[in-house]
Amino acid sequence: MKATAAEPEPPPKGRPVVTLMHHRFAGPAGAPVVLLSNSLGTSFEMWDEQLPALSQRFRVLRYDHRGHGKSPTPDGSWSIETLGTDVLALLDHYDLARVNVVGLSLGAMVGMWLASHHGERVDRLVLCCTAPWLPSEEFLSRAAQVRAAGTASLTQAILERWFTPGLRATRPEILQRFAGMLAATSDEGYAKCCEAIAEMDLRPDLARIKAPTLLVFGAGDPGTTPAIGESLRAAIGDAGLVVIPRAAHLANVEQSEAVTNALMTHLCGDLMERGLAARRSVLGPEYVERAFASATELTRPFQEILTRFAWGEVWSRPAMPVETRRLITIAVLAGAGRRDELELHIRAALAGGLDPELLRETLLQTAVYAGIPAANTAFAIAQRVMSELELASS
Repeated sequence: MKATAAEPEPPPKGRPVVTLMHHRFAGPAGAPVVLLSNSLGTSFEMWDEQLPALSQRFRVLRYDHRGHGKSPTPDGSWSIETLGTDVLALLDHYDLARVNVVGLSLGAMVGMWLASHHGERVDRLVLCCTAPWLPSEEFLSRAAQVRAAGTASLTQAILERWFTPGLRATRPEILQRFAGMLAATSDEGYAKCCEAIAEMDLRPDLARIKAPTLLVFGAGDPGTTPAIGESLRAAIGDAGLVVIPRAAHLANVEQSEAVTNALMTHLCGDLMERGLAARRSVLGPEYVERAFASATELTRPFQEILTRFAWGEVWSRPAMPVETRRLITIAVLAGAGRRDELELHIRAALAGGLDPELLRETLLQTAVYAGIPAANTAFAIAQRVMSELELASS
């Protein structure tokens, strides 16, 4: 199920319109925000495979670096600080005081700068396929080449760095898509970002990163190798490291499921944190708070086990959309005759925006495979809940 990127949100009321980097929001309003920062020579579309899972739990903000995608290419020299300041302007524009930051390559360099210089703005941090310092000669050479011959002149060399031989031999559609993304990047924008990387040295700042950090590296990345990931882990001090097999530099594209699972696990926290977030999202925060407030010495362990395993493990798995899990749960509860739990889930689903037509079709399916009496009871509960919700909203 592919998420559809929303149009840019309007600025907060009374806020003047300013020039911002090109961006899109997706996911539920009011959810914690995850900022996705793209690599050198790509646009925010490089995160398309991660968007469906992330946007189930988070408000996802993707943007293009200056000189990339549909963002402008301002005059003057640029640095990693310049690119980080663009992000701060975007966050300030939407009054986003604190966000999760996920970056790959150049995007992760910006993430390191944000977390070390503006740590109060970063909740959790994911750094993918990156380095705090790289030899300058290669990037100065690239800058000169694209100014002379355009970004398309780099295509063969860059695709060999981005993807393993296995993918290059079997997935021509991915090569075509990303070659097009590279060729569409502003020549001057690419060159200036190369120069920003050439002068970058974030190594002295790494110890200042306090956000819980995950490092994700491709096992076959020829440039930002897993060995760099090990050195980053040692410098940051308490970071997790995941090395993705059969992946090169754009690991999130080549092994999208493995990278998505790593992101979700880190961003959602441990099982209890993740379970609480999922349970509140599905059933409503008021219900969950009441359940814990009313727990006794006898029942509290059950509430904790339920939250950790049913919600932190199963409900939080990214492969299935939450709406699908809601409908399956309603069908199973209806068929099993669990009336109290059925009413709870129907009420929460409808209050959360579930299309009543999908509820009707689910209960019709239940009638076929679990029996008419079970479905009859479920339809009665659903009708009563819908009437109560309509009355409450009138």
